[in-house]
Amino acid sequence: MTNQPFALRLNDADNILIALRTVPEGTVLPFDVVAREKIPAGHKIALSPIATGENVLKYGQIIGTATADIAPGAHVHVQNLGMGAHKRDYGFGTAAKDLPPADETATFRGFHRPSGRVGTRNFIGILTSVNCAGSVARFIAEGAAREALLADFPNVDGIVPIVHGTGCGMSGKGEGYDTLFRTLAGYGHNPNFGAILMVGLGCEVMQIPDLIDHKALKDSARFRYMTIQHQGGTRATVDKGVALLRELAAEANKAEREDTPAARLVLGMQCGGSDGYSGITANPALGVASDLLVRHGGTSILSETSEIYGAEHLLTRRAVDVPTGRKLIDLIEWWEDYTARNFGEMDNNPSPGNKRGGLTTILEKSLGAVAKGGAAPLAGVYKYAEPIDQPGFVFMDSPGYDPCSVTGQTASGANLIAFTTGRGSVSGYQPVPSVKIASNPDLWARMHNDMDVNCGDILDGVTLEDKGREIFDLLLRVASGEETKSEAQGFGAVEFVPWQIGAVM
Repeated sequence: MTNQPFALRLNDADNILIALRTVPEGTVLPFDVVAREKIPAGHKIALSPIATGENVLKYGQIIGTATADIAPGAHVHVQNLGMGAHKRDYGFGTAAKDLPPADETATFRGFHRPSGRVGTRNFIGILTSVNCAGSVARFIAEGAAREALLADFPNVDGIVPIVHGTGCGMSGKGEGYDTLFRTLAGYGHNPNFGAILMVGLGCEVMQIPDLIDHKALKDSARFRYMTIQHQGGTRATVDKGVALLRELAAEANKAEREDTPAARLVLGMQCGGSDGYSGITANPALGVASDLLVRHGGTSILSETSEIYGAEHLLTRRAVDVPTGRKLIDLIEWWEDYTARNFGEMDNNPSPGNKRGGLTTILEKSLGAVAKGGAAPLAGVYKYAEPIDQPGFVFMDSPGYDPCSVTGQTASGANLIAFTTGRGSVSGYQPVPSVKIASNPDLWARMHNDMDVNCGDILDGVTLEDKGREIFDLLLRVASGEETKSEAQGFGAVEFVPWQIGAVM
C-alpha cells in the first residue's frame, strides 16, 4: 500500500475523498486539498467547502447532510455529518438489464437430493422444534460422537444439532409463528442435510405434527422424529436418538458427489463488521462474483433489509417489473413501522465498529452493502425463510443481524454463504459453508486464519473483475468440498438464530 495515493474520489459528483491509508495532517491530497488533521484509513475527507445542511455525496449518492460547516481537507464523520431528509426516485424497472449468458460452463461436485436440490455438504441434522429440546439434541450428538458413529459412514460430513431459544411462549398464529414455521421447515429441506432427526418436547406451541405435514419432511428414509415426553424422558430419548442417527447415517452415506452445473448453487450474501473499504473493495468484488453466478443460471440472495435502507432505490430500478420493486418498498415501509413501534429507528446503524472503520450513516453503509448485488436484474423479493423458487439475483427480507439473516437464507435454500467484512467476523453457519472475504490488507494480515479471500489488494491495482473471478472460483471449490477457514475452526454450533417476532408470553 506504500505506492498508492493517500485518498481517492469514487465518483465525479462526490464532494468527499476516501482515505486509502492514514493521512497525516498537512498531507497534500488529490485536487490540491490539504488535510487539516490526521484522517484515519477508510474515513472521509471534505473535497470542497460543505455548508451546514448541504448534502454529502459518496458513490455519487447522498449519504447524509452536514450538521456543521466543513472546510476542505477536514475529517467528515459523526461530528459533522448526520442523516438528514432523503428522497428517493424508485424508478421501478428502469435500469433492469439482462446479463449475457456465461461464456463457459462452470461446474461443482455436489450431492443430488430427491427434491431436485443439490447440496454442497452432506450433514445429518438434529432439528429441534422448541428450546426445551435443545439440550437433549446436543446429548444425542455427543452420544453419537462417543460411539464414533460416523466412522462407518465416510460420505457424511458430520452431525449438526440445530437448537434455538423459542418454539413456545409465543402465539400459535400470526407473523411470529409463521416466520419460525418457515425457518424450521426450511432447514428440514435444506439440501446440505442428507438426513434429519427432529426432536421436540411434546407440549410446545410449535408442534412437530404440523411441521412434518410439510412436503419433504414426510420422506421416511431421510427424516425421523420423536418427542421427549412420548419417548419416556431424557435418557430414553438420547438412546433412541443415537440409534435413529445410525439408521439415518446409513441412508445419508449413499449420497456421493457428482458433477453439477453452477446453476444449482444458491448463494447467500452477507456483510458484517463493515468498514470504509467494504463498499469499494470486498462488496463490489462479491457483486462481480454474484453476476457470474447469475450468468451461469444460479441464484444469489441479498438480505439485511435494515442495511439497504437509503439504497433501496438502486434495487427497485433493477427490478424485473413494478410488482417486484413494489414488494421491496413494502418491506422498507414495514421496517419503518416495525422499528418505530419498538422505539427504535432505522438509523441505529452503523455500529460502533462500523464507525471506527469510517462509516457514518446508514445511508453510507447501505450504499456499500448493496454493491454485493452486482448489476443483475432483481428477479424476486421474498419473505424471511420463504423458499427461493427462481434463479437469478433475489432479495430476502431479514434483520441486519448476521446470524439471524444467514439463518433465513439457509432456510430459504442457500447451500453456500459469502460473507464480507472489514473489521473482522468470526462465525460459521452449519450446515452451509461460509467464505469470509476481507475488505482491507490490515484485516487480512491480522486475521488471516479466519479469512478466505483478501480484497485489500484491490487497493494496489487488482481489478474488481479479477477479484470477482477469484471469489467465484473459490465458491466452486468450496461447493465441491474444499474446507473454509470457519469450517476448519469448527464454527457453526451456535449461529442458528431464527428471527423472533412478536410477544414472548
